Amino acid sequence: MHTERFSQRAGSYAASRPSYPLEAVDVLGEGLGNPSGLTVADLGAGTGISARLIASRGPRVFAIEPNAGMREAAAGVARIEWIDATAESTTLPDASVDVAAAFQAWHWFEHAAAVAEARRIVRPGGRLAVVYNERDERDPFTSAYGDIVRRYAQDATEARRAEALARFATIDPARTRRFDFVNVHHLDRAGVHARAASTSYLPRENERARAMSADIEALLDAYAVDGVVAMHLVTTVVRLDLEAGA
Repeated sequence: MHTERFSQRAGSYAASRPSYPLEAVDVLGEGLGNPSGLTVADLGAGTGISARLIASRGPRVFAIEPNAGMREAAAGVARIEWIDATAESTTLPDASVDVAAAFQAWHWFEHAAAVAEARRIVRPGGRLAVVYNERDERDPFTSAYGDIVRRYAQDATEARRAEALARFATIDPARTRRFDFVNVHHLDRAGVHARAASTSYLPRENERARAMSADIEALLDAYAVDGVVAMHLVTTVVRLDLEAGA
């Protein structure tokens, strides 16, 4: 089940996954009023990377996450309420949030059911949004890391992400906008290994995992400066504005 996919990876996820540019978070509530008066449902909130960032900008956050290990790895933060539920069935009341957003998670949802649930919980005139960090492989280190990911990938999750983002953008194209932001994630040697360990479609604790780890070590030997590398990302926000009378 997708909801259990990260059960053994929550610690690595919390330690190594990148955050998001503040600009990417701010476009979620842009034009909806004072951020401190907004409420956001973070669908598939994971270990709370996105929920904490949203809360830091003022809104109240309902962090929807069905995986117990991921919830347990999340730090407690004021203005965040954690809910054991799924994107397809959030348990939130009708028209109870201003924004429903999924960070790095939309491809794990059943599309039609998640869209219907998001429309149900978002107030008229509110928003749905999908946010993704993806590697910017114009950068040599990031490209070389991407080669390792493709070499050891055990399924087509990366293609699934791209397809999910494209499908979300077709819900109502006339009311949809896309925003792209530069995002650079600095990692030390342990951080790069943890980043790979947090990836659900890469091997762990077997012969291929050991081979992947050796390849990562060679990559770090080639690119690390003072023990640190910079992974270049593009943060993409696809935002759907709902009609005020919807």
